[in-house]
Parts: sequence; C-alpha cells; structure tokens
Amino acid sequence: MRKSALRQAVALTAFALASFAAVAAQVDVAGVKLDDAIDMHGSKLQLNGAGVRYKAVFKVYTAGLYLGKKAGTPEEVLAAPGAKRVTITMLRDIDANELGKLFTRGVEDNSPKNEMSQLIPGLLRMSGIFSEQKQLRTGDNFTIDWVPGSGTVISVKGVPQGEPIKEQAFFNALVRIWLGPSPADWKLKDALLGKS
Repeated sequence: MRKSALRQAVALTAFALASFAAVAAQVDVAGVKLDDAIDMHGSKLQLNGAGVRYKAVFKVYTAGLYLGKKAGTPEEVLAAPGAKRVTITMLRDIDANELGKLFTRGVEDNSPKNEMSQLIPGLLRMSGIFSEQKQLRTGDNFTIDWVPGSGTVISVKGVPQGEPIKEQAFFNALVRIWLGPSPADWKLKDALLGKS
C-alpha cells in the first residue's frame, strides 16, 4: 500500500512540475502574456523578442515577434524563411482608423521609395481593415502573419480579415514599421530583436 501511495505522490509531483513548466513558458510584457513558442499554420515559431510601444510617456501597445529561429538584426528577420508573426495587444483604447494611418506613415518612413507604388494596394486594404474596426480597446489583439504560399494575413481579435495579401514585400514593409531605419519606437525595435 505504501509503494502505491509513493508512486501516486511522485506522479502528482511530476504532473504539477510539468504544468508549472507549461505556465512558465510565457513572457509577461506590461501585463500581457506572450507564449515563448507558438504553432502557426503547422509551423513552430519562437518568440524572438517583445516590448512596449510608447508614445511620449504613455504605453500604447505591446508587440511580439515570432520567427522559426532567433534573429538579431532587421536584415536577418526579413530574410528568415518560413512563417512569421507580429502580435500586437493594445494597452489603451485607440481609434483604429488613427492606428491604421500611423502604420501607413510607418511604412512610408521605412520603405524604399521605389517600392511604395507596389505597396499601395496592400496599404489600402490594411487601412480599410482598421477603419472597419472603429475602436481598439485595451486588451484587444491583432496579428500580422506571413504564411508561405498564402501571403500576409491580418487577424483582429482572432478573426482573419479578408483574403491574404500575396506579396512578401508587403509583410516586410509592415515589419519595417518596427525594425526599419526610422522605427515607431527605438526601444521596441531593440526589444523585438531580443536585445533588451
């Protein structure tokens, strides 16, 4: 009888430790929990880095970058093969249309001028997605996924918005909002590259 009780105690302890390890596989960024690793459309991705976007002294949103393997420079992120994800969680209420305009400006500030004409259709679609949302509230989440063979999929609150945007140049232009030469937030750029 004692051996079975001991086995049961060992099994419960192992289960508790495994459960704790699963919970511990998250990163807390300003109260937002981001998984260390995710499965996206059958691809295993790991959190490359995460941080907070500040506007003056105000926290606006958290951002996390997921890749197939770690990358330490913008060039490595853009050249990385396979699926990729940028996840954004709002830390304050914001007019979604205004956020869409800020993203468009971020693309313009960080993209080569000769690429802008091919980015316009994707930017118009993205602006439409944000204007339809009207308001993003604290805790609302959206993702920007690169799905090889499909394109860029923007999901708001877990719901994909329209058809994928096929050109990889569009996904790269969005990533440069945070990792380009004039990023939205320099500290956030370093955080997404795993430098903080």
